[in-house]
Amino acid sequence: MLDRRSFLAATAGLAAATAGLGLPAAAKPFGSVSLFIPGAPGGGWDITGRVIDEVLKKNGLVRSSRITNVGGAGGTIGLPQFINQYDGDPNALFIAGAIMVGAIITNKTPVNLGLLKPVARLTGEYQVLVVPAASPVKTLAEFMALLKQDPKAVTWAGGAPGGTDHIFACLIAKAAGVPLSGLSYVAFTGGGGEAMASLLGNQVSAGISGYGEFAEQIKAGNLRALAISAPSRVASIEIPTLVEQGVDVTISNWRGVFGAPNLREAETAALIELATAMVQTQDWKQQLATRGWSDQFLPGAAFAAYLEQDVAATRSVLADLGLAK
Repeated sequence: MLDRRSFLAATAGLAAATAGLGLPAAAKPFGSVSLFIPGAPGGGWDITGRVIDEVLKKNGLVRSSRITNVGGAGGTIGLPQFINQYDGDPNALFIAGAIMVGAIITNKTPVNLGLLKPVARLTGEYQVLVVPAASPVKTLAEFMALLKQDPKAVTWAGGAPGGTDHIFACLIAKAAGVPLSGLSYVAFTGGGGEAMASLLGNQVSAGISGYGEFAEQIKAGNLRALAISAPSRVASIEIPTLVEQGVDVTISNWRGVFGAPNLREAETAALIELATAMVQTQDWKQQLATRGWSDQFLPGAAFAAYLEQDVAATRSVLADLGLAK
């Protein structure tokens, strides 16, 4: 099986090298941009899209924008709609990430990200395992013990089947020696808002998502973070890793932007220059620091090459977990 952890580590090095190339900024601002978010308000893609919108407008890189949210099935409901509605539109950007790669494979959808124009991989985010504040579970060790004792009694709130959240839950269960057939995973395919409501309403035992989605509620004391999926401590996040607590599980969730199908080469290049200019702003860098996002910028062709390998790596992991052929 292709080792997703090794693959992600290698591409992180490629991102660091690319970041130092002094890539060109956009020559001129866009008049308008349509941002298509294939998730419901409140989820990770929605947060990413609205941060992009804010930074672009604040720095004069676009004069106006429109945001469209179409959630469901790990983004696979919004993807064909974007393709049909924005085919050939040089001013449209589609927000996507690792979750969609898994959802496309698991759902066997007839359309995939290969139909779009890769503009840039922007960020990486580690997953966090949380429980409601009212939960009697205080530590990862207690959670693992409860999971081993009665797997079906532990309900997990997360994103679409086959996505990063689901894979993370499966890896934790596998580390606990729990059969995946016994996993009580509740997939909220419309976006992070629904999963958050189930956690805050104490309707599920635990939740999984990117740190950015849970950060405010963790800081407010409404959720208790048990572990983060980073290989080592993240400087800006005071949450212990699974690894340091004796559970050898790591995973990262990338997010990026794509252009519409059938763009001319110059139109795709203009979107790449727009994304390049955005990530060089202080406002974007501040958002990365504030939200605990890692800079994983890869433009154009480098992003396309990464995506091809990530699809293969994700398919391999899902097959190993019994979630794909």
